[in-house]
Amino acid sequence: MRTALCALLGIEHPIVGFTPSEHVAAAISRAGGLGVLGCVRFNDPGELDATLTWLDKHTDGRPYGVDVVMPARVPTEGAAVDLDRLIPAEHREFVENTLTKLGVPPLPEDSPAGDGVLGWLHSIAREHVDVALAHPVRLIANALGPPPPDVIERAHAHGLVVAALAGRAAHAHAQVDGGVDIVVAQGYEAGGHTGEIASMVLVPEIVDAVGERVPVLAAGGIGCGRQVAAALALGAAGVWMGSCWLTTEEYVIGTAQPALREALLAASSADTVRSRIYSGKPARLLRNRWSQAWSEPGAPEPLPMPLQNLLVSEAHSRLMRAGDPTVVPMPVGQIVGRMNEVRPVAEVMAALVAETDETLARLAGLR
Repeated sequence: MRTALCALLGIEHPIVGFTPSEHVAAAISRAGGLGVLGCVRFNDPGELDATLTWLDKHTDGRPYGVDVVMPARVPTEGAAVDLDRLIPAEHREFVENTLTKLGVPPLPEDSPAGDGVLGWLHSIAREHVDVALAHPVRLIANALGPPPPDVIERAHAHGLVVAALAGRAAHAHAQVDGGVDIVVAQGYEAGGHTGEIASMVLVPEIVDAVGERVPVLAAGGIGCGRQVAAALALGAAGVWMGSCWLTTEEYVIGTAQPALREALLAASSADTVRSRIYSGKPARLLRNRWSQAWSEPGAPEPLPMPLQNLLVSEAHSRLMRAGDPTVVPMPVGQIVGRMNEVRPVAEVMAALVAETDETLARLAGLR
């Protein structure tokens, strides 16, 4: 199972795996795909540098990538305290009252509340790029469309491939015109930030729009080899997968959060919701008592990015620590309904490749 994407990225299988875990990213790359580390969680560029140094040593010389978040528009820039003043008091009151109603305890006294995930800020994302360019990164992706032109130019000057996620064909056109090398067609089913068009419709639209110019990856609703084969049949050169790695051994062991594992393993494909409550932009996450509270009468409208994340950052820490699977604030796609067991990344990759090959062979026999 090789496509033009394999030669472009130097990988064995046309499978790109996005993950917030360096352990998962390294395992994906070692298994022949391209592990892509999400950088948004790194407030400190030094911590990101240390993590990429770890990846350099644990990918067995295989390529890997990074994913940054560069919103096109932000309300302001500067220190977290400046942004903090833009958060209305009624929003803070709602969050605190909701946590009380859900029975979520405060953080331990020795646990820092945190200043929010500053990686949502454009300025911090640029620092992430600076760090990444000092490492042998193969690909840099932007979760919110194309990176700024100067970032694309710098990436190309360092020999990197640039990818961007698109939810519409018009977005893909603009991205390629701006210098993006790979377009990720991310359908409505996907976890995290996602658009409004389903993958079955979106992927061929974007392939028809820009597929002759750049490789197109399919994202959203992909968790088994039959779905990888379907993406290839729709014209994609490969797949971009994120949610399915959340129940791998490498992620589960690294997060050490039993409630998260329980919530993911128990969820069906109907147990997600697309909402702005996580970051301020539409994102798909687990449907539970926390997400439901934001849709009840009297709940405030979520704030724009990055203010919403700053608002709920401490709440997310408390919800995760609460040990209650019914309040876990986790982005995940509709494919969660297939995520019913914990397996090593290598086993997941082997199953994806084997089932894709079997499916393609079966379809070839229908002639």
